[in-house]
This record gives sequence, structure tokens and C-alpha cells, in this order.
Amino acid sequence: MAQSKGTVVLAYSGGLDTSCILVWLKEQGYDVVAYMANIGQKEDFEAARKKALALGAKKVYIEDVSREFVEEFIWPAVQANALYEDRYLLGTALARPCIARKLVEIARREGAQYVAHGATGKGNDQVRFELSCYALYPKIKVVAPWRLPEFYQRFPGRPELMDYAKKHGIPVPVTPQTPWSMDENLMHISYEAGILENPKVIDHGSHGAGGVSCIRSLIGNFTAGPSVCVPVKVTNTGDGATRSSALELFVYLNDIAGKHGVGRIDIVENRFVGMKSRGIYETPAGTILYHAHLDVEAFTMDREVRKIKQGLSLKFSELVYNGFWHSPECEFLRECIRRSQEPVVGTVRLSVFKGQVYILGRESPRSLYNEELVSMNVQGDYEPADATGFININSLR
Repeated sequence: MAQSKGTVVLAYSGGLDTSCILVWLKEQGYDVVAYMANIGQKEDFEAARKKALALGAKKVYIEDVSREFVEEFIWPAVQANALYEDRYLLGTALARPCIARKLVEIARREGAQYVAHGATGKGNDQVRFELSCYALYPKIKVVAPWRLPEFYQRFPGRPELMDYAKKHGIPVPVTPQTPWSMDENLMHISYEAGILENPKVIDHGSHGAGGVSCIRSLIGNFTAGPSVCVPVKVTNTGDGATRSSALELFVYLNDIAGKHGVGRIDIVENRFVGMKSRGIYETPAGTILYHAHLDVEAFTMDREVRKIKQGLSLKFSELVYNGFWHSPECEFLRECIRRSQEPVVGTVRLSVFKGQVYILGRESPRSLYNEELVSMNVQGDYEPADATGFININSLR
């Protein structure tokens, strides 16, 4: 056994990579504290705790961060209408700074000099984890095994990891028959790697949790709060069920939308590190809230303010995707976007059907829509003859 190098807090998921990394870190001489974030994934956390201890962790933290994930990370993204490259609702990108914040907190509590993660050297998550850690705890040192030659030369891929797991008696959920990587949190489920790395391979949904239903389900009364626009209530007009707390509301929408196949996409995106990657994402509740918020915002926000806000949203999405949640510029953008949301309050009525979200109607006490002004049947406070000069001036160029 190598000489002790000190304590490292490992962001532990219980999957193939971090289970092997935990044992490998022990081999290198570290005292390992395992930290597992409950961020809404379907997991047997007690079994994961026992597994980590059996693999040699000296202590295991299982922290429920699901509520703060919704209120402090997902809600700002909903306010921003955040969308990376026109399609991706940032499910993984939003989760990483939330997970990293607690990782650093535990490292401070344990007096650990090091934190470690299982993110690959080719992906975005290594950037997201580490930028968050350095922003929150500049003195921390990061151990990233997938960037260390002694690790990635020994384990060029998952087959070698599986062999290592078998040799060390590490139970893992990944088998050669299902060799893709899955990441799940409240916001979404992502599928990558393995056979999905070939962009021509058709995804038939054999690994997905959501199915497309042909039964229509009406969801009504999306209400935004008057001080800052966040979802505060959802009511199912079919059975009258109402959910009001942030976490309860989000979980309920995930259940409803997931049954109808809402929010499932298959895309190729540009990673921050410079390569394209293929991912399959399921973001049920996030997709409903994206459309609902977009609708009430268009109904209540001034046109020119909205143009500026759209530019801020684009930049916000890029910063979050690239891992800069805790940067000064992202904090500034969140504050600007939050300020833009003060008039955004209202109720949206919508339905979900065969994977789609349909807006059916909306109302708001802060509406800028003037039915009389826009009516084809009433002249209202508008002089049609004024449009002649307007058109002439715009035709001068």
C-alpha cells in the first residue's frame, strides 16, 4: 500500500467509473471520503452507501440537494428560457455546479486537501466540476483520474474498467449488453457513449424510461410569482390535482410529461472542449416549463426589453453549458434576467399530447395585450391613417 497522501472527497455515483476510481484512489494511498448527491435520480442510496464502505471509503456522505437544485438552479434557467444550441435544456450542466457546491462544503468540513471526480478527459463535466470547485474553494486540489496517464493508459476504455471491477469484486450496473452511459437527475436523463457514439445508430428508446402515450392530459394554471417569475402552482384540470411546492410541482410535471413522451431529443452538440458529441436527452418537466414560461413572458414583457433579454439568455446558456455558473459574468447575467422577470406573472393553460406541448390560453394581471386595440372589429385607441406615414418612412431606404 502506498504512503498516505491525505484525504480526498470523491464525487461518487456508484456506477462503473467512480466505483473503480474509489478503489484506485485507495491503491494510490488516499483516504477516500465518498460523497453522493441525491439530485432526484432513482437510486437505492442505502445500498450505495454500503457499497462505498465495502470498497474502502472511510466515510460516506449522501446529501439531498434536490430542493435547492430546483429552486436555485433550475428556476433561474426557466426564467432565462435557457437553451443551448437551440435544443438542449442543460439538464446535466445545471446539476454539476449544484453537486460541486456540496462537494466543496464537505471537503472543508473534512479538512481535505483534495476532491476527485469521474468525469472523462474529453467531456464537459470535468470543466463544470472543477471551475465550480476553484471558484468556491481556490485552494482545493483536484484529482481527475481520467486525465492522469497512469490511469487512462491502464484503462483505455470501459472493457478494461469492467475487468478491473471483476478482479476487485466491484459490483457494477453496466454490462457489455448495455454499454452506454446514463446520467439522471430531476431535470433530465441523458444517454451517451457505447453504441450511441455512432450518430447513424437509430435510437429506438430501448433504454429510455419514458413512453409516448396517445391519451391527452390537460395541465392548467401555470402561475408565475409576482416578485420574481417562478412556477408556483400547477393544476391538472382533468382530476383537479394541484401541486404548489417547487420540488413537488417539478416531480409531478416530470411524471405527467414523461408518460406522454414529452422532452425527448436526439442531438449532436458542440462540447466546450472542441468536439461534437451525440446525446439522447429526456427533459419532461423542463420542456413543459420552458414553453409555459416563454408564453407568459411574451404576454407580459415589453418588446424591446425582451429583445435584450433574449441576447442575455443566449449568453447565459453558453456560460452554464461551459461550466461558468459561479463566474462573475454569470452571476451578473442571473441578476439581470431576474430583474427582467418582475412583470412576468400569469397563468398558462396547456396540454401534452404525443410528445408535444400545446399552449391553449393564458391570462395575466400584468398583460400588455390590449384586446380592443388589436381587434379587427373595434377601432380602439388607434388611427389607421397613421400607418401610412409609418410605412412611407420605413420605405425610404
